[in-house]
Amino acid sequence: MEGVSGIFHNQILVVSLLACFAAQGLKLIIEIIRDRKFNFRYLVTTGGMPSAHSALVGALATGIGLSMGWSSPDFALACLFAVIVMYDAAGVRQAAGKQAKLLNQITEELFQEGHNFNEEKLKELLGHTPFQVLVGLILGIMVSMLSYKII
Repeated sequence: MEGVSGIFHNQILVVSLLACFAAQGLKLIIEIIRDRKFNFRYLVTTGGMPSAHSALVGALATGIGLSMGWSSPDFALACLFAVIVMYDAAGVRQAAGKQAKLLNQITEELFQEGHNFNEEKLKELLGHTPFQVLVGLILGIMVSMLSYKII
């Protein structure tokens, strides 16, 4: 039994996490360029460009395909998992973010009219546009393929 230290020797896991962290880092860089200020929140938040979830599952599926074979059941499972995660990111979570934005607007208007509600706003940046998901997927595939050639 190799124990917990074996986790750090799992190349597919490490590369998938690296792709996820790379996407989060790119989010921060993109926001610094766009807003001209550093906001630590972009390192740990969901939503935005590129999708870290898509980068993670893209790298995972690619790593499994490269190591276990493109026709393996493991690759098929990873691909289906990736599709579900990416569909959720661009569909369900994006819709929830739009609803949160609308509810925040309604609450703000009611505050202005003198109604007393909880002032806590709902998180609006939850999901991704299809383009953000695609960029995250491409990033994950690239990170996985580059690391497979290097490692």
